[in-house]
Amino acid sequence: MECWNCGRAIALASAQTVLTRDTCPQCDADLHACRGCRHFDLTAHNECREVMAEWVRYKDRANYCDYFSPGGAAPPGGGQDKGGAASARDDFNRLFR
Repeated sequence: MECWNCGRAIALASAQTVLTRDTCPQCDADLHACRGCRHFDLTAHNECREVMAEWVRYKDRANYCDYFSPGGAAPPGGGQDKGGAASARDDFNRLFR
């Protein structure tokens, strides 16, 4: 898996198991967090594609979600799209020129 915060590749001890208190050895970010889950999706309801999952307030902190599955790492830098609004505005302007 990759760290959702810094993008470092992390070898899992056992097959697809990330414990609740596991952290990234490089940046110390919690690995069992929504941001590092394959179900994490900013556009989905509760920012999660798993419909049975309970709402989690802090997506970047460790949690006890039973549906957590490693993967879906966000880009380095906290997973925030730095140019998202600007690029969307540019696309809009190009479309309606």
